[in-house]
Amino acid sequence: MRVHAIEAFDDNYIWAIETDNNDRVIIVDPGEAKPVQQWLEQHNKTICTILVTHHHYDHTGGIAELVKQFPCPVIGPDNPDIKTLTQTVDEGKELTVGGIKWQVLSTPGHTLDHISFYTPGFLFCGDTLFSGGCGRMFEGSPEQFTQSLLKLRTLPGDTRVFCAHEYTQSNLNFALKVEPDNAVLQSYAEKVDMLREQGQITLPSTLQLELAVNPFLRFDQKSVISAANKHAGSVKNTSEDVFYTIRQWKDNA
Repeated sequence: MRVHAIEAFDDNYIWAIETDNNDRVIIVDPGEAKPVQQWLEQHNKTICTILVTHHHYDHTGGIAELVKQFPCPVIGPDNPDIKTLTQTVDEGKELTVGGIKWQVLSTPGHTLDHISFYTPGFLFCGDTLFSGGCGRMFEGSPEQFTQSLLKLRTLPGDTRVFCAHEYTQSNLNFALKVEPDNAVLQSYAEKVDMLREQGQITLPSTLQLELAVNPFLRFDQKSVISAANKHAGSVKNTSEDVFYTIRQWKDNA
């Protein structure tokens, strides 16, 4: 399976996934139509299916225009705000799209309707998990977001993480405040700085790497718990408390 990044807005990535039909691709979270149309024309492709992780406009805003030009199924979470859906899916649903078998994971926290799409080796997680970070908690609760991240932690370490924004560099700058002595994090941050200086994309990451560097997946590690307690000035024992503390810390950083 080959995956291509289509840049949109200031820092979004729309993902184009080549299927068993070389002329047709799966498009994930098309917030804008124009960059997708340009990419399809350049590569002589059409769309077989659109996958949607959540209702935010920067993930859905291009769908209506795209389906006018390329009539196709639009699959996403059960949310009436996404007017263009042809099929709604939730936790545990198994799909075959483009000859690829997908598992749907419910991953609320950033939004209540958020889902992720997984096939062995590949995770399309929208704004739930970023490289070095996670999405802002707009609608969900700390308990929901923590459970979503715990769910993603159980996937194989070689799973490639295709998130929807180029936030890696800023995320790692914050992660270093939480774990300044994390050698793997230090090395990754240096690599990302070099990639961004060269104008290169930092994604996909891997789950194994994220488990080593991402404080929002490491909320039960002693170093992260200690940093959360020091920042909050009070004892934070539960995973939910630690997660919420570092999420607020980053929001206000």
